[in-house]
Amino acid sequence: MKTYLHKIDTDTPGNRYDVTPLFADAECFSQLVVDLAEPFRNTQIDYVVCIDALGFILGTAIAHYLEIGVIPIRKGGKLPVKTDGEDFRDYSGELKRLEIRNDVLPPQARVLLVDEWIETGSQIQAAAKLIEGQGGIIIGIAAINMDENDTTVKISSKYRVHTIWKA
Repeated sequence: MKTYLHKIDTDTPGNRYDVTPLFADAECFSQLVVDLAEPFRNTQIDYVVCIDALGFILGTAIAHYLEIGVIPIRKGGKLPVKTDGEDFRDYSGELKRLEIRNDVLPPQARVLLVDEWIETGSQIQAAAKLIEGQGGIIIGIAAINMDENDTTVKISSKYRVHTIWKA
């Protein structure tokens, strides 16, 4: 396991860990960005698409490192323009919605999809539907971790997934 991952607070209530202490350490965060982006360095990517909210932090840094644009996928009702949306149930079982501008992703755009942590897989699956619904091509998914369950196994079999957390 990468030494900087000890910065992730695992002593938290519930089934989620807090990655913000890792993000707060500039040296560790920089190495995290490199480690997540490097496997995609020699792949043609047009955009990093990242998911609200902690995915924004990580995805924007990866886009900067790769010198490409970044497109956010927002939580429902946050964008003040026409959007495409997709409903999903998050790790708590609550019904949520993701949205993306309906004019931001050019057809056939090659996308690296980024989130900080993938628990159930339903949120990343909803994001993938939005991207592919606009004609985008997902060339990979990057996250610190992706828990293993039936949904994430399907995601791993369909997309190139790169994570660095090994429990």
